[in-house]
Amino acid sequence: MILSCQNIAKSFGTDVIVSAASFHIEDREKAAIVGINGAGKTTLLRMIAGELEPDQGVISITKGKTLGYLRQHQDVNSTASIYSELLEVKRDLLDMEESLRKMEEQMRHLADTEALMERYNRVSTEFENRNGYAVRSQVAGVLKGLGFTEEEFNKPICTLSGGQKTRVALGKLLLAEPDILLLDEPTNHLDLNSIAWLETYLQNYRNAVLIVAHDRYFLNRVVTKIIELDNGHVMSFDGNYSAYAQKKAQLREIQWKAYLNQQQEIRHQEAVIAKLKSFNREKSIKRAESREKMLDKIEVLEKPSEVKADMHLRFSPREISGNDVLKVRHLAKAYPNNPLFSDLNFDIRRGEKVAVIGDNGTGKTTILKIINELEEANAGQISHGSRVHIGYYDQEHQLLHMEKTLFEEISDVYPDMTETEIRNLLASFLFTGDDVYKRISDLSGGERGRLSLARLMLSNANFLILDEPTNHLDITSKEILEEALRNYTGTVLYVSHDRYFINQTATRILELKNQTLTNYIGNYDYYLEKVQEISEEASFVAVKENRPLSSSKEDWARSKEEQAQKRRLENELKRTEERIAKLEERDREIDSLLSQEEVFTDVTRCLDLTKEKASVAQELEELYGKWEELSEEL
Repeated sequence: MILSCQNIAKSFGTDVIVSAASFHIEDREKAAIVGINGAGKTTLLRMIAGELEPDQGVISITKGKTLGYLRQHQDVNSTASIYSELLEVKRDLLDMEESLRKMEEQMRHLADTEALMERYNRVSTEFENRNGYAVRSQVAGVLKGLGFTEEEFNKPICTLSGGQKTRVALGKLLLAEPDILLLDEPTNHLDLNSIAWLETYLQNYRNAVLIVAHDRYFLNRVVTKIIELDNGHVMSFDGNYSAYAQKKAQLREIQWKAYLNQQQEIRHQEAVIAKLKSFNREKSIKRAESREKMLDKIEVLEKPSEVKADMHLRFSPREISGNDVLKVRHLAKAYPNNPLFSDLNFDIRRGEKVAVIGDNGTGKTTILKIINELEEANAGQISHGSRVHIGYYDQEHQLLHMEKTLFEEISDVYPDMTETEIRNLLASFLFTGDDVYKRISDLSGGERGRLSLARLMLSNANFLILDEPTNHLDITSKEILEEALRNYTGTVLYVSHDRYFINQTATRILELKNQTLTNYIGNYDYYLEKVQEISEEASFVAVKENRPLSSSKEDWARSKEEQAQKRRLENELKRTEERIAKLEERDREIDSLLSQEEVFTDVTRCLDLTKEKASVAQELEELYGKWEELSEEL
């Protein structure tokens, strides 16, 4: 056990955030803290990180263990470049490398180098054991994995956006390799490729990880324990998010049954007591009093909270659209020195739920804005079908009026609604009491998102266009939105990075990549399967146009090409393994030579062998990566 929390409690005024919370994290364990927005997840992380003191309880970290904490927001104004900022994390290895170079220079000019050689060998061995030769390639690999291009490596930190600064902070933490890694929403600001890279990195991370995240797909792939924070209470569940959700549903059902059974028994006893008292006889009254005493001793169960009872989304189209909802032909858009896409063609038909996915900056949101006439295309035509009424959800919530209150935002757009109707609507989106008189400018991102969804629900649109609708929503709200979209009889086109959400709602996926769209008929899991298949078939010889082969010939040609590709990969793998074996043997020979007196007393030869050893280590690092890629491809 590397981290232990015993009876932790924290309150802010009258708001109890955490009450008597106890849980622990084992060495190398991957765990997640889940709960609705405002449940206290970040507060719990900050207490573990030492930024907040608990009101009571004990947080224990194994002596000598290090802890790293990624906050949601970063305020970094360094003038250093992205690359140098991350490289600085490995300062001890850089200093060690510089020390080796200085000793090499000293050995060239000193006559008596025995003591220096002994120190040099000791430092060199430690440097190699700590993978010092691969430091720069490791830094570059982390930066690329987090979505930075090589052209961006030299950008000063102070010029970056908030999201980019968070990615830099995450990269520094990963390179520092603390014994306990605390991550608060690490997938925010990452595109799908970077999230997939981070999943693999954390799966292979040698130390403990504790994550707060709303990305359920990410949690499914990374964690093996869920720590639920609900109304200040903590409960631990073994398994990933899906296992937790299933166990939680079963537990809630058991709790409801126990509560209903007890309530039924209480009502029965109360009825019996009332009947006995109605007889108005001494014995019956005594029996009634006896039952009352027994009833008073019962520990009444609290009514379980039904997490979805407070928020119901119902999107009801005003009228049914035609079968053809949207046609896009030859769409193109480019900014100065930044071409986004060209010659895009796609159709959307009534009832489809279409997700647009792709890397950040490829133009997904721009497509939605062009369809909504918020931006102009450089070329192309867009036509809507008959009786199509669009409802648009903007991830920046630009359609909201920041100076208005929530009540005014709804009443000004829908003046025929009564005050009671507006209050009931806002209450269904968790805005109750005086919340309705809050200024929109004072709302959090998640609150603005819920208000935008409330406006959208009133529109009675039959074609919903949604830009990142799950941003800032907690898991419960996401699940409610998913259910609403699945039951929606209209048409949906949306952009999202939430793979779990896409899996639950999409009937078709459009991937925007290399300035063009690829169509996949299915959800996200289906998309992954097809991408894998396409990758495996990429080396097959294409059948020449206008000379179609028969089915059997086509199968034969495909089989031959597949066999040829497999042989090429096997031969390349064999050559790589042979080269690795040769270099590893040479590395051992150098170690053996450096231990011989006639060698380590010969400064010139010693330096030459050390340089050769560093070169061997660098080439081996590259070959190991190549071997992994070839093995996976085979």
